[in-house]
Amino acid sequence: MSRLTLRLPETLHEHLVRLAEGEGVSLNQYIVYALTRQSSSDYSAKVLSDEAVKRQAESFSAGLQKLGNTSSAKVHAVLAEREIVEPEEGLSAEVISRLKQRINDKKRSSAS
Repeated sequence: MSRLTLRLPETLHEHLVRLAEGEGVSLNQYIVYALTRQSSSDYSAKVLSDEAVKRQAESFSAGLQKLGNTSSAKVHAVLAEREIVEPEEGLSAEVISRLKQRINDKKRSSAS
């Protein structure tokens, strides 16, 4: 883990503190999250268009049809081969739940 000393304008610091408190995380966690989100599109959640959701649903249905003749033993064997990964440090079930809620809230507000 690296350290970085950063000078911030007081108003920006206060704003970040309020945002972190609103998320229920430390200022450090919030800044790391914000920088990660900004620097990597792989870490950002994106709202999909209705057409993209429809394509995913069709693809999922096609996959289910392919599995239709597959034994449950085969499905379990394939699932057992998946790579098991640990969540990132600080990414608790509670944080994930809050992020999912914010995403759902954002979807509802953009749909209105």
